[in-house]
Parts: sequence; C-alpha cells; structure tokens
Amino acid sequence: MTVTISRLYDSYGHAQAAVGRLEAAGVPHSDISIVANNSEGWFSGEKKDRDRDGVDDRAESAGKGAGIGAGVGGTAGLLAGLGLLAIPGLGPVVAAGWLAATAVGAAAGAATGGIVGALTEAGISDEDAHSYAEGVRRGGTLVSARVPDADRSRLDAVLNDSAVNLRERRAVWQKSGWKSFDPSSKPYGANEIRQERQLYGGGVR
Repeated sequence: MTVTISRLYDSYGHAQAAVGRLEAAGVPHSDISIVANNSEGWFSGEKKDRDRDGVDDRAESAGKGAGIGAGVGGTAGLLAGLGLLAIPGLGPVVAAGWLAATAVGAAAGAATGGIVGALTEAGISDEDAHSYAEGVRRGGTLVSARVPDADRSRLDAVLNDSAVNLRERRAVWQKSGWKSFDPSSKPYGANEIRQERQLYGGGVR
C-alpha cells in the first residue's frame, strides 16, 4: 500500500534539501513532488510555446499527466525538472513532479480546484490540504512523496527537519480569521510574503 506524506517549508532551500534526502533514501524521482511560491521572482524560466497556442507547453504536458518540462539544466534528480506554472489561488509557482501535474489537471476539471483537489486525491486530509495550499500561497514550499506504508515512519522523519509545524501555523492563521484556502483569492505579492516570513522568523529563500 502506498501513502502520501507532505511537509511545508518556509524556505525553498530547506525544501530542496528535503527532496535530496528523500532521493538519498531511495524514493524514486517519479514519486516526489515540489511546489514553491515564486511571487518574489526568485526563479525565472523562459516560456516554451512550440505549438503556438498561447499556453506554456510545460503546463500542457503537466495537465496531461506527463510531467513538467525542464526549467533548469544541469541539476540531478527531481529538481532538474523545475518549471513555472500558474495554479489558481497560488499565483506563479515553481514546480516539478506528480503533484504539480495532478494540480494542473484538477484546476481544469475538479470542483475542489487545483492544489487542494490534487492533495485530497492523493489521500491528504481536507484540513491539511487547505493548510498546505495556504502555506504555499503565503510564500512556502510544499514537498510531497508517495511512499510504501511500511516506510512511512522512516521517511516522515526524513521530511521533518526544518519543516513547518502545520497545526501551529494553521492555528495562527485561524486567529486572524482564516478558515480555508480559497483558489479565487488574490495570491500574495512579494511584500506580503516578506511580512509573513517575518512573523515566523523565516530567513532568506
């Protein structure tokens, strides 16, 4: 039996390290996914529209479940496939892997919408799915992996280092009136993300 494990990170660097640890632990690249907020423009990728239909070919292939075209060369593993996407409510994101491909498809057809629909389809609880999506909206990076149930405890530990305590973070948001992720909401801008990080002592991406 396969289960999905996910963690949110305030720093892309911490998420990147988590991906590396998963790969080193033997999790195949095809079973790992990363979705990172790009509102600050830290990642730049050239739009690829070879069929001239006005849609980035990488997003098209992701919607068909074929993954995302390479956005960065010379990087080993999953992160070699990073590309730019737009997911409802999140604004510009940098993503690679199965979850991003599912999210694009869900955005096109699922009532629950993009990232939340993709997470719940993968077995993440509705409450956590909304929280992970909101975390990315507020500048975070989400790492998810499909792993054998027998390896869950071991690989959970691999992801725990530097991860956000989702329950505590959700409680903070709820105190300020947040209820759930809204894919029609306006994505956070660079200044809002910087202010958000300051609340939690978040460092440089």
